[in-house]
Amino acid sequence: MYIQKLNNLILSLLLAFFFAQDLVAKSAADIEKEVDHAIQKFEKDIRGGAKFLSKVKGYLVFPSVIKGGFIVGGKYGEGALRVNGTTKYYYSMTAASIGFQAGAQEHSMLIAFISETSLNNFIKSNGWEAGVDGSIAVAEWGASKDISSLSFEKPIVGFIYGEKGLMAGVSIAGTKFQRIAP
Repeated sequence: MYIQKLNNLILSLLLAFFFAQDLVAKSAADIEKEVDHAIQKFEKDIRGGAKFLSKVKGYLVFPSVIKGGFIVGGKYGEGALRVNGTTKYYYSMTAASIGFQAGAQEHSMLIAFISETSLNNFIKSNGWEAGVDGSIAVAEWGASKDISSLSFEKPIVGFIYGEKGLMAGVSIAGTKFQRIAP
C-alpha cells in the first residue's frame, strides 16, 4: 500500500514536470549555445565525429537529457534539429518508464538521420515516437573505433554520450519527440 502511494506520488510529479515543460522552456539562444557546445564535445570526444556529421542528412541534438526516478521514472530534454549545420527546428523529448530504477542521470543525445527519407519523415511528423514512428539504432562500440568509418544498417542512429564519452545500456525506445517554439 505504501509503495503504491509512493509510486502514484512520483508519477504525479513526473507528469506535472512533463506538462509544465512550456513554463520552463529555454530560449532559442540558450538552446543554440548548448547545442553548439554538445556538438563540439561530440566531435572532440568521439573519434571521427566531425567527419561522420558532415556525411549525414541532418542531426537532432539534445545537450542535456535529465533522467531520473524511483520505480517510476522519466526523462526530458530540449534540443535542435540541424540540417547542413543550420538549425531548422527546436524539439523536446520526453519518456516515462516503470520498473526497477533508482537515481538520476544526465547525458547528451545526438540522433543522426542517415537517409533523406528518414529526415523528411521526422520533419513532417507532428510528434514522433521512437520505436513506433521510426526505429533508431543506438550506436555502441569501443572508444578506439572511428565512427566515420562505420556503416549503419538503420536510417537513424542515436548516440548517447556524456562526461565519459559514449554510454551503453540507454534505451531510446518509447521516447517522444515534439516540435517546440522557444
